[in-house]
Amino acid sequence: MIPTVRCISIVTMNRFVFNLNLSAQEYLQYYRGSVNKVVATCMDGKTVQFPAGLLTQFVTSSGVRGDFVLSCGDDGKGAQLKRL
Repeated sequence: MIPTVRCISIVTMNRFVFNLNLSAQEYLQYYRGSVNKVVATCMDGKTVQFPAGLLTQFVTSSGVRGDFVLSCGDDGKGAQLKRL
């Protein structure tokens, strides 16, 4: 009998921690689609860019405010945004 070999794909996740302070008026540019990428400076000085659609769940009447962590694979896929 030939032994079965299972291959496991390991994806390294990158984490980017940053603060956002977008007013409701500033967020309208993303909502209307005139701007579709968010560029943020991380707490370690790195710059990260991600799709504006990831912010939708965090929008309030005052905009988007708080500390966030963006996680994604080395290839930039599978991005997830969470509020800290």
